[in-house]
Amino acid sequence: MNKDQDKIVVLAYSGGLDTSAIIPWLKENYNVKVVAFVADLGQNKKELEKIEEKALKSGADKCFIMDLREEFVRDYVYPVLKTGALYEGSYLLGTAMARPVIAQAQVNLALKLGAEFLCHGATGKGNDQVRFETTYAALAPHLKVIAPWREWKLRSRESLLKYLSEKNIPTTATLEKIYSRDENIWHISTEGGMLEDTWNISNQDCWAWTTDPKLAPVKSEYVLITVKQGCVIAVNNQRLSPVKCLEELNKIGAKHGVGRVDIVENRLIGMKSRGCYETPGGTIMSTALRAIEQLVLDRESFKWRENIGLEMSSVVYDGRWFAPLRQSLQAAADSLSNDISGEVGLELYKGTVVAVQKKSPNSLYSKDFVTFGEDEVYHQSDAKGFIRLFSLSDRIRAIKKQKK
Repeated sequence: MNKDQDKIVVLAYSGGLDTSAIIPWLKENYNVKVVAFVADLGQNKKELEKIEEKALKSGADKCFIMDLREEFVRDYVYPVLKTGALYEGSYLLGTAMARPVIAQAQVNLALKLGAEFLCHGATGKGNDQVRFETTYAALAPHLKVIAPWREWKLRSRESLLKYLSEKNIPTTATLEKIYSRDENIWHISTEGGMLEDTWNISNQDCWAWTTDPKLAPVKSEYVLITVKQGCVIAVNNQRLSPVKCLEELNKIGAKHGVGRVDIVENRLIGMKSRGCYETPGGTIMSTALRAIEQLVLDRESFKWRENIGLEMSSVVYDGRWFAPLRQSLQAAADSLSNDISGEVGLELYKGTVVAVQKKSPNSLYSKDFVTFGEDEVYHQSDAKGFIRLFSLSDRIRAIKKQKK
């Protein structure tokens, strides 16, 4: 066995206050080499440019930065979009989808380096600790997990800042920067600060990406989305990669204030939390896919897809990405998505996005059948026998009641 100082811990490093303090704390308390692992999921580019230097100044022995944007959107975001997952009816799962892709890459790096420990900066109050560690357990159960927030005596932002000051470790965090934010190419979330009082109305500081809908352009904008087998493949007739589609729709959606939600959600561990989430491009994509589904899926298939989405939202939120249940739900959604192809025209206006046009080569909509005008394909008299059979159990029940 290696000596303690030769043991390696791979830390999921964000460059924020928590993980900046974790690096020196690990070296102090575990006497290990600390490898900072940074996942580029499309967060702030300026912060990423300086993050390696920041990690090394905090005491990290090495820092690895991995671009996971394509993998994140292609293998996580797009598959979940097919299911229609929307946690508690509002949340498009931006943070929840990001954690397993980060944790998987972190595990792979740890195995490559021969590390003994994995570490994350999630608190003991949140969902992320579950998401990280459930992935660790599924992929590398032999690796030991260090969760500083469940071990150290630091309990506040003030104590973290004091700790870093004592260690002469620079940080851009201040007591004035009171919000906790998580950002990736899919969304940005804002929690804490004045949002901790649910009676406080969110102000402009609570929103980072999107224009205030009241200040958005007074002229609406039309966007054409092309969908193939449940995946967005083109924006305004321009064929793009999944990442480029999302980036383009983020720009358009943010300009019009699309994708804002201010919600109180039920965390996995039992408490409720409030957050302001912005998912402009994702909201447009989701609206487009649901519009094609309305044309293509029959009544029972649509109902089944809604059930899949409801179940998948909890599975992803709870961090069970590598569980057989998630894979089974995904297979069902993929099957339904085989015919989800077509085009959708959407109108964006002051925080809203509405599908105003939709067509699909697989559409079950038939003007010939549904018309209010005269038709030659539907015999209205056929409904009589259908209704008599459909209501047969009700009829039998009523007859028996009359006999009593």
